[in-house]
Amino acid sequence: MFSYIAKGIIPIIILTIVVYGMVKKVKIYECFVEGAKDGMGICFRIFPYLLAMLLAVRIFRESGALDLMVLAFRPLMQLLGVPPELVPLIFVKPLSGSGALGVFTETIKQYGPDSKIGLIASILMGSTETIFYTITIYFGAVGIKKIRHTLWAAIMADITAIIMAVTLVKFIL
Repeated sequence: MFSYIAKGIIPIIILTIVVYGMVKKVKIYECFVEGAKDGMGICFRIFPYLLAMLLAVRIFRESGALDLMVLAFRPLMQLLGVPPELVPLIFVKPLSGSGALGVFTETIKQYGPDSKIGLIASILMGSTETIFYTITIYFGAVGIKKIRHTLWAAIMADITAIIMAVTLVKFIL
């Protein structure tokens, strides 16, 4: 029974919206087309921000700057109890979700999903955010140029997630 509901949830939601719109006498198709136009406008507005962010991440990785950062922070991470093998994931995740997925996949292949490193990496993938990508997209979409405290709050949230991932795995193993 649950399987049928899970497979049909999207059509059920769409049908509910259409029926609700019909009951309220809303021109559903026209509203949909207008929303699609607005969506295209947003895509065109955020594209330069997205392109700049993707280019910056690629340059950062290809230049070797990421490798230097990983090397510099490795002793600090060891001191804090974070396995040094996870340093690349910790630094790539805020920049690029797809880059982090690649690093994560290699980590899981090398150390296994049930190892201490694999468990911490799994928790990090689910509890940290692609900070710079998200800020670029959302703030760019609405035209905000000054991010104020958003970046620092997001970095602190990621640091908290890293500490909690390491602590949680210590309790499990």
